[in-house]
Amino acid sequence: MPHTARVITVSDRSAAGLREDRGGPLAVSLLREAGFECADAVVVPDGADSVESALRAAIAAGAGLVVTTGGTGVAPTDRTPEGTVTVLDRQIPGIAEELRRRGLDDTPLAVLSRGLAGIADPATLVVNLPGSTRAVASGIAVIAELAPHVLDQLAGGDHA
Repeated sequence: MPHTARVITVSDRSAAGLREDRGGPLAVSLLREAGFECADAVVVPDGADSVESALRAAIAAGAGLVVTTGGTGVAPTDRTPEGTVTVLDRQIPGIAEELRRRGLDDTPLAVLSRGLAGIADPATLVVNLPGSTRAVASGIAVIAELAPHVLDQLAGGDHA
Protein backbone atom coordinates (compact mmCIF):
# COMPACT_ATOMS: atom_id res chain seq x y z
CA MET A 1 0.00 0.00 0.00
CA PRO A 2 1.51 3.38 -0.96
CA HIS A 3 2.26 6.04 1.62
CA THR A 4 -0.13 8.99 1.65
CA ALA A 5 1.10 12.53 1.15
CA ARG A 6 -0.45 15.99 1.18
CA VAL A 7 0.93 19.23 -0.23
CA ILE A 8 0.15 22.67 1.16
CA THR A 9 1.08 25.78 -0.83
CA VAL A 10 1.57 28.85 1.33
CA SER A 11 1.05 32.04 -0.69
CA ASP A 12 -1.07 35.14 -0.22
CA ARG A 13 -1.17 35.79 -3.97
CA SER A 14 -2.10 32.23 -4.93
CA ALA A 15 -4.70 32.04 -2.16
CA ALA A 16 -6.26 35.27 -3.48
CA GLY A 17 -6.27 33.96 -7.07
CA LEU A 18 -3.74 36.57 -8.22
CA ARG A 19 -1.03 34.08 -9.17
CA GLU A 20 -1.17 30.51 -10.38
CA ASP A 21 0.22 27.97 -7.92
CA ARG A 22 2.97 26.16 -9.78
CA GLY A 23 4.98 24.74 -6.87
CA GLY A 24 2.14 22.78 -5.26
CA PRO A 25 1.03 20.94 -8.41
CA LEU A 26 4.67 20.17 -9.25
CA ALA A 27 5.20 18.70 -5.78
CA VAL A 28 2.04 16.59 -6.14
CA SER A 29 3.14 15.30 -9.53
CA LEU A 30 6.64 14.41 -8.33
CA LEU A 31 5.33 12.71 -5.20
CA ARG A 32 2.92 10.64 -7.29
CA GLU A 33 5.79 9.67 -9.61
CA ALA A 34 7.74 8.59 -6.52
CA GLY A 35 4.90 6.24 -5.53
CA PHE A 36 3.00 8.33 -2.99
CA GLU A 37 -0.77 8.55 -2.96
CA CYS A 38 -1.25 12.32 -3.08
CA ALA A 39 -4.32 14.54 -3.31
CA ASP A 40 -4.20 17.86 -5.14
CA ALA A 41 -2.39 20.69 -3.34
CA VAL A 42 -4.24 22.91 -0.88
CA VAL A 43 -3.47 26.64 -1.04
CA VAL A 44 -3.49 28.78 2.11
CA PRO A 45 -2.44 32.38 2.72
CA ASP A 46 0.86 33.25 4.37
CA GLY A 47 0.92 33.23 8.15
CA ALA A 48 1.72 30.94 11.04
CA ASP A 49 -1.93 30.37 11.95
CA SER A 50 -3.03 29.35 8.45
CA VAL A 51 -0.04 27.01 8.12
CA GLU A 52 -0.68 25.43 11.51
CA SER A 53 -4.38 24.90 10.71
CA ALA A 54 -3.64 23.35 7.31
CA LEU A 55 -0.98 21.06 8.77
CA ARG A 56 -3.25 19.91 11.58
CA ALA A 57 -6.03 19.17 9.06
CA ALA A 58 -3.67 17.13 6.84
CA ILE A 59 -2.35 15.20 9.85
CA ALA A 60 -5.88 14.55 11.13
CA ALA A 61 -6.80 13.25 7.67
CA GLY A 62 -4.11 10.59 8.06
CA ALA A 63 -1.33 11.89 5.81
CA GLY A 64 1.96 10.14 6.44
CA LEU A 65 3.88 12.92 4.71
CA VAL A 66 2.97 16.60 4.51
CA VAL A 67 5.04 18.92 2.33
CA THR A 68 4.61 22.67 2.40
CA THR A 69 5.82 24.99 -0.35
CA GLY A 70 6.43 28.68 0.24
CA GLY A 71 6.77 30.99 3.18
CA THR A 72 10.22 29.81 4.29
CA GLY A 73 12.20 32.93 3.45
CA VAL A 74 12.92 36.17 5.26
CA ALA A 75 10.08 38.39 4.02
CA PRO A 76 7.82 39.79 6.75
CA THR A 77 4.96 37.45 5.76
CA ASP A 78 7.14 34.31 5.55
CA ARG A 79 5.90 32.44 8.61
CA THR A 80 5.68 28.82 7.49
CA PRO A 81 8.37 27.64 9.95
CA GLU A 82 6.59 29.41 12.80
CA GLY A 83 3.35 27.58 11.97
CA THR A 84 5.16 24.29 11.45
CA VAL A 85 7.09 24.25 14.72
CA THR A 86 3.81 24.26 16.65
CA VAL A 87 2.81 20.88 15.20
CA LEU A 88 6.21 19.15 15.35
CA ASP A 89 6.95 16.87 18.26
CA ARG A 90 10.48 16.10 17.07
CA GLN A 91 12.56 18.02 14.55
CA ILE A 92 14.85 16.31 12.03
CA PRO A 93 17.39 19.05 11.29
CA GLY A 94 19.41 16.89 8.92
CA ILE A 95 16.60 16.86 6.35
CA ALA A 96 16.30 20.66 6.36
CA GLU A 97 20.09 20.96 6.15
CA GLU A 98 20.22 18.59 3.17
CA LEU A 99 17.45 20.52 1.40
CA ARG A 100 19.46 23.73 1.75
CA ARG A 101 22.70 21.99 0.70
CA ARG A 102 21.18 20.55 -2.46
CA GLY A 103 19.46 23.84 -3.18
CA LEU A 104 22.88 25.46 -3.43
CA ASP A 105 23.29 23.63 -6.77
CA ASP A 106 20.62 26.00 -8.13
CA THR A 107 21.16 29.23 -6.19
CA PRO A 108 23.22 30.66 -3.33
CA LEU A 109 19.90 31.98 -1.95
CA ALA A 110 19.09 28.43 -0.76
CA VAL A 111 20.82 29.23 2.53
CA LEU A 112 18.09 31.79 3.28
CA SER A 113 15.42 29.11 3.60
CA ARG A 114 14.27 28.72 7.19
CA GLY A 115 12.33 25.55 6.39
CA LEU A 116 11.95 22.83 9.00
CA ALA A 117 11.44 19.09 8.91
CA GLY A 118 10.25 16.79 11.62
CA ILE A 119 7.72 14.39 13.05
CA ALA A 120 4.21 15.22 14.16
CA ASP A 121 3.31 12.33 16.44
CA PRO A 122 2.29 9.70 16.06
CA ALA A 123 3.44 9.12 12.50
CA THR A 124 3.56 12.11 10.12
CA LEU A 125 6.69 13.49 8.48
CA VAL A 126 6.36 17.24 7.82
CA VAL A 127 8.79 19.04 5.50
CA ASN A 128 8.88 22.72 4.50
CA LEU A 129 10.13 23.62 1.02
CA PRO A 130 10.63 27.05 -0.50
CA GLY A 131 8.04 28.06 -3.08
CA SER A 132 10.15 28.20 -6.24
CA THR A 133 9.68 25.35 -8.69
CA ARG A 134 13.45 24.70 -8.69
CA ALA A 135 13.41 24.32 -4.90
CA VAL A 136 10.35 22.09 -5.07
CA ALA A 137 11.93 19.81 -7.69
CA SER A 138 15.22 19.42 -5.82
CA GLY A 139 13.43 19.14 -2.48
CA ILE A 140 11.03 16.42 -3.56
CA ALA A 141 14.03 14.43 -4.82
CA VAL A 142 15.45 14.51 -1.27
CA ILE A 143 12.09 13.71 0.30
CA ALA A 144 11.46 10.81 -2.10
CA GLU A 145 14.80 9.29 -0.99
CA LEU A 146 14.20 9.67 2.75
CA ALA A 147 10.47 9.63 3.45
CA PRO A 148 9.76 5.94 2.81
CA HIS A 149 12.39 4.95 5.38
CA VAL A 150 11.17 7.52 7.90
CA LEU A 151 7.55 6.43 7.46
CA ASP A 152 8.47 2.76 7.79
CA GLN A 153 10.36 3.55 11.00
CA LEU A 154 7.36 5.47 12.37
CA ALA A 155 5.21 2.43 11.63
CA GLY A 156 7.51 0.28 13.75
CA GLY A 157 9.77 -1.07 11.02
CA ASP A 158 13.25 -2.34 11.73
CA HIS A 159 16.36 -0.38 10.70
CA ALA A 160 17.46 -1.32 7.20
